[in-house]
Amino acid sequence: MGLKTSTLSFDERCTENIEDKQMQAALKKSQDAQWIKREGAREELGNWEQWRELGQQIRQHTLNHLPDYLEQFSDNVEKQGGHVFFAKTEEDAQNFVRKIVLEKEIKKIVKSKSMVTTEVGLDPMFEKMPGVSVVETDLAEFILQMDDWDEPSHIVFPAVHKNRHQVKQIFEKLGYVGSDEPVDLAKFARKILRERFLEADLGISGCNFAIADSGMINLVTNEGNADLCISIPKTQIVLMGMERIVPSIKEAEVLDNLLCRSAVGQKLTSYVTFAGRKHEDESDGPEDFYVVIVDNGRSNALGTQFQEMLQCIRCGACLNVCPVYRHIGGHGYGSIYPGPMGAVLSPILGGYEEFGDLPYASSLCGACTDTCPVKIPLHKLLIEHRTVMTNELKMKHGIDDATMKMIGRVTASPIVFKMVEKVDHAGSALVTKKKDMSVNNLYNHDGYLNKAPAMAKNWTDYRDLPRPPKAKDNFRHWFKEHQKAKAQTGGK
Repeated sequence: MGLKTSTLSFDERCTENIEDKQMQAALKKSQDAQWIKREGAREELGNWEQWRELGQQIRQHTLNHLPDYLEQFSDNVEKQGGHVFFAKTEEDAQNFVRKIVLEKEIKKIVKSKSMVTTEVGLDPMFEKMPGVSVVETDLAEFILQMDDWDEPSHIVFPAVHKNRHQVKQIFEKLGYVGSDEPVDLAKFARKILRERFLEADLGISGCNFAIADSGMINLVTNEGNADLCISIPKTQIVLMGMERIVPSIKEAEVLDNLLCRSAVGQKLTSYVTFAGRKHEDESDGPEDFYVVIVDNGRSNALGTQFQEMLQCIRCGACLNVCPVYRHIGGHGYGSIYPGPMGAVLSPILGGYEEFGDLPYASSLCGACTDTCPVKIPLHKLLIEHRTVMTNELKMKHGIDDATMKMIGRVTASPIVFKMVEKVDHAGSALVTKKKDMSVNNLYNHDGYLNKAPAMAKNWTDYRDLPRPPKAKDNFRHWFKEHQKAKAQTGGK
């Protein structure tokens, strides 16, 4: 399936990526820089929370009337001489695109950045077709392709895990002999890509938003490569997720403002394009225009507690604030959709058997929910996934399940809980190590634990676990004595 990017287990992926210090340094720098740019752009727009409310209302309205808007969009595309195909699965999408390529004897394909084309596995399909060549024209995607199709690590900045020295080494395979200065590297890539644009028989793009009342597609890019993909080749194929639709250009304008400020911290990215099939009075554009509307599991969320996830506009803001993503990177998730949005979306599209670990790849701090420009309650949806797996599908079993049941019984009984509080300090003596008190280990209560059994091992593998305090020093005892003293002083 196009969603899955690794055959390693979640723990194996995390271990591998946690050891990649260069990647972590790159993500730290990117997250910090994006925070400044993003918050500044939002503040400059003004009334940011009202914009979020409006964005949420637009997305929810569209989802609640999705069949009507999809039908309207399809009718308007066909009125202008275009063609629309509804793909229920990734295989349906692949088969339709393959059919067009074979019928039109396409040899050279240029693609602009698109998550949904990656999701349905178009690039591997083209690689297997004799006589067909495909080039990713987004600079970051081009770098990944030239690096033997390395997987993207971010939905907006796919090659953020690579530094300029690595990019230079990749380009040297293509004959590059210059420095590792970004300007020189970009000039080299531009020269190659311009030649590919002019030779292309087919352009393939994604779709940020489809405009229902006009049949146009809305593309938002940083480099302008999508404009060349749709204006030079005679044939264009657009792939869009079925939820990526708005009633009119007015709503698209609102969402474009939210997208640009949330994704890259700009007022508007370099190119915001509205396009469709070439009209008779136009000098460029595709003569043959196809739109593939992809379901591929999205309808699983409609009418459920996960429908709000379909509001996503793929800005990547949630990745840019997530502490888990900061440490394990995009590759740690094993899905083309990483970060909080991917942890919610991937199980919807690909199922819990493949992506059931991802809802647990979160501290539930809620930063993703706070930054989302269309107000998706991401951390709450992660809890919903956990609830479904635990209570409805009974997927959690073994030692973890037994541990949680025991904890539940202990914490539900005041008598048992108080008994544990009285003995936990003494009981932990055998596995406790002494350590001087410091800022980094302030509350160690005569030691700390660096090895613990069962679920607690996930904590002690990476950080110290303070030893439980003596009963006379714990919070409950302090609070009880504090209340007594407060009563004796008349509440002062």
